[in-house]
Amino acid sequence: MAGSGTAHLRDSDDMVIRVENLTVEFPAKGGNVVHAVSGISFDVRRGETLGLVGESGCGKSTTGKALLQLPSPTGGSVQLDGEELTQLSRSEMTARRTDIQMIFQDPISSLNPRRTIGKIVAEPLDVWGPKASDEQWELVASILDAVGIDPESAKYKRPHEYSGGQCQRISIARALVIEPKVIICDEPVSALDVSVQAQILNMLEDLKAKYGLTLVFIAHDLAVVKNISDRVAVMYLGKMCEISDSDDLYAAPAHPYTQLLMESHPEPDPEAVIDETVVLGGEIPSPIFPPSGCRFRTRCEFADERCAQEEPQMSMISDGHYVACHHPLVEPVS
Repeated sequence: MAGSGTAHLRDSDDMVIRVENLTVEFPAKGGNVVHAVSGISFDVRRGETLGLVGESGCGKSTTGKALLQLPSPTGGSVQLDGEELTQLSRSEMTARRTDIQMIFQDPISSLNPRRTIGKIVAEPLDVWGPKASDEQWELVASILDAVGIDPESAKYKRPHEYSGGQCQRISIARALVIEPKVIICDEPVSALDVSVQAQILNMLEDLKAKYGLTLVFIAHDLAVVKNISDRVAVMYLGKMCEISDSDDLYAAPAHPYTQLLMESHPEPDPEAVIDETVVLGGEIPSPIFPPSGCRFRTRCEFADERCAQEEPQMSMISDGHYVACHHPLVEPVS
């Protein structure tokens, strides 16, 4: 169930991102506080793709933005290549963001409608160089070509002249043009048709290999995450539930919430038998007043008094597979 702990963090010099006890809170009416992210921890190895998954409102997008210090976390540690980002000044963090870029969920609204595609993709170069227009265009053209957009056609066109999928390709080009180490993909395919989703996912995999990228892929669709992620972390109401290698998680989910997420995904078979006994009951708790103990207990069929009193900690189920649950679906290693 939803809990805390750092037992799942790995010891390696090859970690690009290390997040420990990350907390993000926002003020609410009446002096209350929205507990958007509450003490989560994870790491991402160089060249790895971490899938961050959970239903809407679980705090996954807030987590992605907190890595960029937008907004700055309320508490905890965020390290990029061993450097503590929460301690940097505003100007220092601005410079550091050249190494960690973001692809936003809505591809069209994230692009300036008044500027041409050539100018949009070149804008980061106006700040960080090269300054010469010929050198800039050479870089922009190569990146646009890499994401499947004709550079000569795009140079003078504006975002409204492209489809949603094409605009997302342009957003990816803008993120790549300054050669970042890490890209945070905030539900980059959720607003696209299924056929276009596959194109974008395949393209991200190709770009990852070509440019040596490290990805944090945020989504609410476990099927999408499975296709692109090396490792998957499941969140619920601001807490981390489970984290594992992708294949292990899908073969043997250990958390009741992870199991429900998988069972809720429709099977692409018109003759498939629907199991109507799978029902997630209970009301979704408020992030202002989260439940005591395990945050998932109000909707969990296995919840007992211990779940109400004691917050579960991350514990190992198998090698590389960790879950925060008092009643895991898979027996832990002895």
